[in-house]
Amino acid sequence: MAVAPVAGTAPERLRMHAVHKRFGATIALGGVDLSVASGEVLALVGENGAGKSTLVKVLSGAHRPDEGQMWLDGQPYRPRNPLDARRSGVAMIYQELSLAKHLSVMENILLGMEPRRGPFMDWGRVRQRAHEAMVQLGRPDIPLQAPVYRLSVAEQQLVEIARAVAIGCRVLVLDEPTSSLTRRDIECLFDLVRRLKQQGHAIVYISHFLEEVQEISDRFTVLRDGKSVGGGATAEASTDQIIAMMVGRTVDELYPRSPRTAGEVVLEVRNLAGALKPESASFALRRGEILGIAGLVGAGRTELLRALFGLAPVRSGQIKLGAYVGPASPAGRWFRGMGMVSEDRKAEGLALSLSIADNITLSKLPVFLSPSQQDQRSMRWVDRLKVRCRSPRQSAGDLSGGNQQKLAVARLLHHDVDVLLLDEPTRGIDVGSKAEIYQVMDELACGGKAVLMVSSYLPELMGVCDRIAVMCRGVLRAARPVKELTEHQIMLEATGSGEAA
Repeated sequence: MAVAPVAGTAPERLRMHAVHKRFGATIALGGVDLSVASGEVLALVGENGAGKSTLVKVLSGAHRPDEGQMWLDGQPYRPRNPLDARRSGVAMIYQELSLAKHLSVMENILLGMEPRRGPFMDWGRVRQRAHEAMVQLGRPDIPLQAPVYRLSVAEQQLVEIARAVAIGCRVLVLDEPTSSLTRRDIECLFDLVRRLKQQGHAIVYISHFLEEVQEISDRFTVLRDGKSVGGGATAEASTDQIIAMMVGRTVDELYPRSPRTAGEVVLEVRNLAGALKPESASFALRRGEILGIAGLVGAGRTELLRALFGLAPVRSGQIKLGAYVGPASPAGRWFRGMGMVSEDRKAEGLALSLSIADNITLSKLPVFLSPSQQDQRSMRWVDRLKVRCRSPRQSAGDLSGGNQQKLAVARLLHHDVDVLLLDEPTRGIDVGSKAEIYQVMDELACGGKAVLMVSSYLPELMGVCDRIAVMCRGVLRAARPVKELTEHQIMLEATGSGEAA
């Protein structure tokens, strides 16, 4: 039975009710409700895998819902494809911009909607409509004939938004719009969002940065496991309350922290420079601690870990692992007690065609070991990390993303390394698996292991780390205790917009 839209204090622009979407046996959306009014900013938040991407693909016409209803300005809304959605007034601005960078600003703004005079392009109207869109956004200073590749990332994002405005956008969806912006650019974007809000646009704002959500949104909706589980006025909810809705438990339960005592230095890095990145990195990692590396994508965090593990060349500087200082190779690092979990578990972290037992044990396998002994040793770690599988002979490629990530960690535990390099160890896995990996990391640190962790998710770093160092444009700044930092300070450093107090 269809549910009619409900009138609110402002005209309701978009409403989604009981939206379901399945992919085979996987339920991506299990009944989502969402509404946003004219002149309102609605934040859509949730952990990775919560269903946000699927929901906005349904909204943008990229996916057809299996069940549920949608309305746009009170009329049924059933986009057949993204072009149909855009013509209806629903525009998506993705994290990865979809611009033709060799074309001019005005050509990009009217791309696919160029006014014509007979068989020819009406360049006068193209220029006029592009200019009107930029004026509406408050940036008529950007030259319309400049090729897009000459613009900054923030200006390119503005061109994408101008394209939405030019077609008469009624609902604007911004997907992680600040991930590659400096703090100054973020402030300019927020000014633009407020301008669009005043003009009556309905805006859906998707972000992992809850401080941004609280700064820019009027209301928020939380997705968890493909369902809408809560929401309300942003001003009336604390960050901890929003996180608790996102993960289904309190922050203290999600991030276990047992008493830890830092011991001797096991990894010391001085003025390390790679082929391109890092440009300069110095730090000391001790037994019994988790050191986090924060920074934006492209800052050089992954390159730092790969240089430490011998996967990338070192241009200058010194790496001291225990008492050893000298040339590095992955095999040599394994031998001296260092292991690494790659951010790309499918391409580098695991041999997906091999069994679970092979993936766990092959880095440390005695010459004489029967299959039954191999299974027995691997099951020790399967049980400890709660890897859900049929048997140790099951192919690693058959496991879910969360269980594959646990498998990558299990190999390091089997090898009994002293130093663990973890690059985005919880990327793309469900909340339950994240909590289990956090628990293992806490146990490892308490047991005297040293953990160096890269993560793009600040609450995660703040929750599990003892100290955090921020990398900006290839330069690693000094690590500081977590209790001396805030997420806002870390973002300021990561974007190069200021120094933490």
